[in-house]
Amino acid sequence: MRILQIAACALALALMPASMVTAAPNHIASATPAPRDSADPLVAVNAALQAGEADKALTLIGSLPQPVSAEAHNLACRVRYTLQQWDAAIHECEQAVQQDGQNSNHHLWLGRALGEKADRASFLSAYSLAKRVRSEFEEAVKLNPRNADALADLGEFYKDAPGAVGGGVDKAEGIATQLDKADPARAHELRGQIAAGRKDYDTAEREFKQAIAAGPHPAMQWATLADFYRKRDRWTDLDSAINSLIAAVDRDKKSAVALFDGASVLTKAKRDPGLAAKMLNSYLTSTAKTEDAPAFVAYVRLARIDAQLGNATGARKDRAAALVLAHEYKPASESGTQEDSH
Repeated sequence: MRILQIAACALALALMPASMVTAAPNHIASATPAPRDSADPLVAVNAALQAGEADKALTLIGSLPQPVSAEAHNLACRVRYTLQQWDAAIHECEQAVQQDGQNSNHHLWLGRALGEKADRASFLSAYSLAKRVRSEFEEAVKLNPRNADALADLGEFYKDAPGAVGGGVDKAEGIATQLDKADPARAHELRGQIAAGRKDYDTAEREFKQAIAAGPHPAMQWATLADFYRKRDRWTDLDSAINSLIAAVDRDKKSAVALFDGASVLTKAKRDPGLAAKMLNSYLTSTAKTEDAPAFVAYVRLARIDAQLGNATGARKDRAAALVLAHEYKPASESGTQEDSH
């Protein structure tokens, strides 16, 4: 999730004259917490996943006694998700749901994987997949009404998707009310996204600023506000938001993932690549890396910036570093500048 596309965005684009999609940043907490027992081998799998060590995580999963648990399938799904292997991710998450259908997070991750596939599917396939995405997100919320990750993803689905697949802004507003109790910052973010979709930019900006005040890790909400300013061509405000983001990370090292999102905002704005590279380097050297911003993706993005700045040697080293972590991640093997989908 999450700057990611959610659920039936492709279908929404096909049915609507203008996109309703609003990008949202990743969040610090993974949707599925690590097992607590340090003797559990899944602890090592989760640690590798959070560190961006996809190859290591898959090797560890492959060494588990068969048949593997629902949680192991969920972790395998999430590793495949970071690698952008949507079919493989869906298969693993389906296994997790089949083995433990009462786990909210298992439905959440299946919905996310289905959503990514829907975002790249043909119109007819996207229609069918989008309905499955909605069903999985709704089941995740039904099983745990206080699952903030599931609520946020369902709210964004409702906001973006057309009514033909169960979307609707009124439904998104209802989710925002539920988020008020589970995660007030993301409730304000969702309301800001809804307002932006209505072109009520004053309300959107106010909601994004309230998210900053409400969040325990305001660096993440500064990334959201910076992206809002990017879309409005408010460059001075964007620069100020990025500086506030960096300052917030300095005060709260656990929010280092915001540096990844802030660098993405700068790259999309074609603004200050040197600062974007510095932010990515700071994230990669932090101890708070997360699957929401895989380290190998950060290396690929850094390689593209280095190439743009004329640092061909640095770009090669960055891509090599990405491949060491995840040799199946295709963008790391490509020399072009096309965007990855994270």
